Amino acid sequence: MPKVSSVVVPYATYLRVYEPLAAFPEPERGHWARYASRPDRPSYQDELRRSLADLLPTPPIAVPVHESGDAFVLEVDGVLCVCPWRTRLRGWQALGELGEELPRPVLDAVLPPLVRRQAALDYERWLARNPDARPWIRTSTWQVPLHWFVLVSDEERRFEKGSAEIPPMLRYRTPMVQARRRVARALRTLREAIDEGPLIDGLVDVGRWLEEFHPRSLVELDYGGLVHTLSAGDLEDDHSAADVADGIEALRRGDGAAAGAAYGRLVERWRAVRDRRSAN
Repeated sequence: MPKVSSVVVPYATYLRVYEPLAAFPEPERGHWARYASRPDRPSYQDELRRSLADLLPTPPIAVPVHESGDAFVLEVDGVLCVCPWRTRLRGWQALGELGEELPRPVLDAVLPPLVRRQAALDYERWLARNPDARPWIRTSTWQVPLHWFVLVSDEERRFEKGSAEIPPMLRYRTPMVQARRRVARALRTLREAIDEGPLIDGLVDVGRWLEEFHPRSLVELDYGGLVHTLSAGDLEDDHSAADVADGIEALRRGDGAAAGAAYGRLVERWRAVRDRRSAN
């Protein structure tokens, strides 16, 4: 395996689905069973370092030539669950969104137009052969989308302060059935309270995505590298999932003042992160 950068890539958050091994057809199921027994499985940071390494050549490698055979693995109540990286598919999808994230001169400097056009053609051909493909991981930079918090509850929150050698960690894990139930309840409440909006659109999209997976899957919301933008105190005090739940419950009761207060807490908490993004 080629040596990759030791730089920790920050500022990205993740929504992951871990599916039980039985959900995968053969021969993929056998591959993941063997993979799970390996003592040298890569970590979360390894995935990011490899992605960064692909951008170092000239011209840069916009999307990996081959699909990754790696995954994140968990054991849940004695059941082995797997979250494939699918780095190539996610790279194609992320490339299609870059035009909305970066000014054209910056985008052209990072990934020349010829590289992007070739990657788009490769994706078009691949998608024609794999129309039902979907990623197990969703990524967001410089934020946790508010609709992600609907999937989890404050009781499922896990925070570790970290140390000089180990960065802090903030994540939520919830059973798939709970995540789907929360999405459905939130959509009912929001559609009765407001006509439309980005929160509703985001929930519809993520709800359709969750339906693609086995009902005994596990959903994980991970702050990932975003922890590097916040102090340990801010992370410890971050209960955004509780604020989102409070706001939706207030809307259900018809209490606009309480809903506004919950939204205000979220805006205040995430303002510092947005300001740092703008500073870059």
